[in-house]
Amino acid sequence: MEAGFKSLIVWQKSMELADIVFRLTKRFPKDELYGLTSQMRRAAVSIPSNIAEGSRRSSKKDYAQFLRIACGSAVELETQLLLAHNWYSDISDASALSLVIEVEKMLSAMLRKLGD
Repeated sequence: MEAGFKSLIVWQKSMELADIVFRLTKRFPKDELYGLTSQMRRAAVSIPSNIAEGSRRSSKKDYAQFLRIACGSAVELETQLLLAHNWYSDISDASALSLVIEVEKMLSAMLRKLGD
């Protein structure tokens, strides 16, 4: 069986990003559980999920739509990471911010390649 989406570097990096976000948000104050923690985790999970789902679609147009959704989740997560840094600078993680920006660039490049 082919490797499919699991062989995509952008998917691998977004999985790593999701791991970092889950570890980071475990250190947030408990009163953020239903706020920033939940939003960041959903956005982080959305990125590799949409890359994977899109890769199984039958057309380039459908694939591009899922990549756009992943890209939207990535910029949402970038914003949330910036907020987290402002609010909880003692527990923020610079590696997450640099990784999400890298993922955004990779997704943009994929969309350009698909002609979107």
